[in-house]
Amino acid sequence: MTREALLVQTMVEVADTLVDDFDVVELLTRLADRCVEVFDVSATGLMLARPGDAGLQVIASSSDAMRVLELFELQAEEGPCPDCYRTGEPVLNEDLATVDGRWPRFAPRALEAGFRSVHALPMRLRGLTIGALNLFRSVEGPLREDDVLAAQALADIATIAILQQRATSEARVLNEQLGHALNTRIVIEQAKGVLAERANLDMEESFSRLRAHARNHNLRLADVAEGVIDGTLSAGSIDPAPPSR
Repeated sequence: MTREALLVQTMVEVADTLVDDFDVVELLTRLADRCVEVFDVSATGLMLARPGDAGLQVIASSSDAMRVLELFELQAEEGPCPDCYRTGEPVLNEDLATVDGRWPRFAPRALEAGFRSVHALPMRLRGLTIGALNLFRSVEGPLREDDVLAAQALADIATIAILQQRATSEARVLNEQLGHALNTRIVIEQAKGVLAERANLDMEESFSRLRAHARNHNLRLADVAEGVIDGTLSAGSIDPAPPSR
């Protein structure tokens, strides 16, 4: 499939959530994976604000290494994603080797992880910013302008999907959606660890198997995760992950 066709397909998939119920974590995980496939980036992650306060939490990452780096970004309280969320403005083409102390703790850790440049795009609608999309590259140099525009378009569509009204109070819907997403993320992380230990897998392979099983059996990812945790789904019954492209 060509880059353009994959981009169109991704936009259609994200827009499709506007007319149906959807799993926020699965939506954003798919978006993170597709950004790596479509754009000139090495890893992608998304953070959303926790309901009721201004803090951020990692919701989706294209790899476990990316998730770990984003968790450090939050712990250090510095980096492209927090800056982007606080200002509501994009953070583009930051060379990690020459940020001149802007991120004294985060930049060295990102360089150690193999990344050389970073970008962050706001997830916002009409002045309301609910999170940010992180784009990391293993090479120096600016991100192509058309990649920036397309990635922002995907982030905008995903934001609209998350903020869509399903009740009379937009604020209540937002809190329910984001609260459910954060609770689901905790359950999934627990299930990843359980499956990794029982099947002798690394965390990325464990997550890939959980997603594959959910898709193959038309189940919600959270339900599969709960089954692994409570033992109703054994490690041996979880479908293998499809081969990577």
